[in-house]
Amino acid sequence: MSFSFVANADNDKPINVKELPAKAQTLLSKHFKGQKVMLATIESGVLSRSYDVVLRNGTKLEFDKKGNLTEIDCKQGIVPSQLIPQPIKNYLKENYRGETVRKIELNTKEYEVELTNGIDLTFNRRFQLIDID
Repeated sequence: MSFSFVANADNDKPINVKELPAKAQTLLSKHFKGQKVMLATIESGVLSRSYDVVLRNGTKLEFDKKGNLTEIDCKQGIVPSQLIPQPIKNYLKENYRGETVRKIELNTKEYEVELTNGIDLTFNRRFQLIDID
């Protein structure tokens, strides 16, 4: 006898900005003041919850269930300097002077950084460079 179980793990639902976790709301008002939020969604999975936000200028932000930033993708601009960890800023200053960050993704093991020149850098949690693409 066999059983199959199908879970709807991709359940995006539009929400009001006021429904985002307080930490996410604070980040938006501090670093993206004046940028209109075009869409905010909550994604509820079987074991997790996350939030996605799209700004008028095309910037996309992702937050975890607590409102911690997990990804920022600035299609038309650059990631605000205050959102880039200082050790990564120091590395860029020494090795990629004049380049700016277009995208940064943070996960449990590493930071993935995309520069405006198209180079992708991966740092471990101790901010040691582990890959260049």
